[in-house]
Amino acid sequence: QGQLVESGGGLVQAGGSLRLSCAASGSIFSINYMGWYRQAPGKQREFVAGITRGGSTNAADSVKGRFTISRDNAKSTVVYLQMNSLKPEDTAVYYCNAQIITVAGMNPNDYWGQGTQVTVSS
Repeated sequence: QGQLVESGGGLVQAGGSLRLSCAASGSIFSINYMGWYRQAPGKQREFVAGITRGGSTNAADSVKGRFTISRDNAKSTVVYLQMNSLKPEDTAVYYCNAQIITVAGMNPNDYWGQGTQVTVSS
């Protein structure tokens, strides 16, 4: 089984920055993909940004140019979401997601973290 633990959320003023971290642990053979999603009150969970095992990244149009996803150079099981120029509409619970293969030859399973709150004040 794999586990994801997020950290780095908090309260910040509009225009400020935060960096979220997500660390995968447990029985991990390989990680195909890691990404960030967010869910604001009363809204559906939406994709924010993702990174593949090969390092390719993509991001939602709403955050392009402001948010950057990256992977730790030393630990391939840790990803970051650098959030700059934050806006009040970025306020949400941010969730880490990963597709993890726990045993060689098996299909990946989908894992989610517990979420971290990001609040941007105007």
